[in-house]
Amino acid sequence: MHARIVGAIETLHRDRLGEQIERLAHHAVRGEVRDKAVHYLRQAGRKAAARSAVSDARVWFEQALGVLDALPETQATLEEAFEIRLELRRVLTQLPDIPQTLDRLREAEALAERLNDDRRRGRVCAFMTNMHVLLGDLDEALITGTRALEIAGRLGDLRLRILTTTFLEEAHNFRGDYERAVELATNILAALPADWDYEDFGASVPASIYHRIHLVMSLTELGRFVEAAEYEAEMLRLAGPIPNPFSVGLAYRAAGSLHLSKGDWAKARSLIEHSIAMCRTGNAGRVLPTAVAHSAWVLAQLGEAGEALNRLREGEQLLERQAGRGIVGRRSRVYYALGSAGLLLGRLDEAQRLGDHAVESSPGHHGYAAQALHLLGDIATHPDQFDAERGEAHYRQALALAEPRGMRPLVAHCHLGLGKLFARTGKPEQAREHLTTAMTMYREMDMRFYLEQAEAELKELA
Repeated sequence: MHARIVGAIETLHRDRLGEQIERLAHHAVRGEVRDKAVHYLRQAGRKAAARSAVSDARVWFEQALGVLDALPETQATLEEAFEIRLELRRVLTQLPDIPQTLDRLREAEALAERLNDDRRRGRVCAFMTNMHVLLGDLDEALITGTRALEIAGRLGDLRLRILTTTFLEEAHNFRGDYERAVELATNILAALPADWDYEDFGASVPASIYHRIHLVMSLTELGRFVEAAEYEAEMLRLAGPIPNPFSVGLAYRAAGSLHLSKGDWAKARSLIEHSIAMCRTGNAGRVLPTAVAHSAWVLAQLGEAGEALNRLREGEQLLERQAGRGIVGRRSRVYYALGSAGLLLGRLDEAQRLGDHAVESSPGHHGYAAQALHLLGDIATHPDQFDAERGEAHYRQALALAEPRGMRPLVAHCHLGLGKLFARTGKPEQAREHLTTAMTMYREMDMRFYLEQAEAELKELA
């Protein structure tokens, strides 16, 4: 009887009929047969995850844990229980289901302690770093990330170092420590062996792509667009053959952000739309809100008001769903993009509300806070509700955050805003000073769209 069950499970696994494995597993009452059931349920979960069927993968991994719990406790079953929980974590973060992810990580942490296994402790700390970033707890992210790096250094574990640094880069990017994020990512890429390009070390994206994503994002905020474009090309080349919509969606979203920041709207639209398509087909719900918000901004800039408004509404709905799952990491950036779209569409009250949400959602996210304050400055100085005092205060607050972090594009935008403000309030010398500064910075960064705006303002002032 038991031999027939094992044989049936093996046949179903070869035929990729994972949905029938579970029923057979329930009949496997002896330890030896249950071992087989755990193995094949786990394999079914991996196959589902590989084809981005993350909901199916979740079912198989949870069934594997259910069967495993019925087995006698040994070193081997504890180790397998740990590994399955980390595989399940990867699926849950893509759904995303943050509360369940945290529960599984805490269970894995308890197992690592029972096993007295430093390497497993380090892996849990690395993944906890990712969770703290998604929850907006950036100080905690640095604590757990630093602990994981210390373990990796003590064990000489390059894989753990690569994995941990991935999430630390994201934490530094969220904090506005862009130079530090660039330093970490550059050092890791230099240490990454060529034959590990498509290794993900338990993360959701191959390391060679993930680190380039963080480089593109951080270099973009610093205005180092030429360097960012070099990493963008490598990132998209590496993402090309991957059958993982989550990885491809993230890569194209980062590339779209680069061109959006430069003001290359047509190119940004193409990349962002590809990111959205990948997210919709591949259950990449965590990536979608930012991509949709960026799309709303780009479409509004290109004059496609109806579609831009649709995307603005969708972006808000996606944010509400993510809030219900506990994800707050990029809320400020999404609100900023949606507010920018609302401003371009002339929906000033809506833009103000979104801008206020962007500020409220950015504690500890200093770069995002600077962007949100700049948006509020633009809203305050709109011709239909011009408030010079409030606008100047917002621009100067944004500058105070952006300048020490090297956010040169945002600094230039603030000078442009101040130049236009002073021109309107009859202060030509101050206006000329700020407009000249903005022009110089735009020219150095080759931000032609914005350079033309600054030049037009200066010409009108003259």
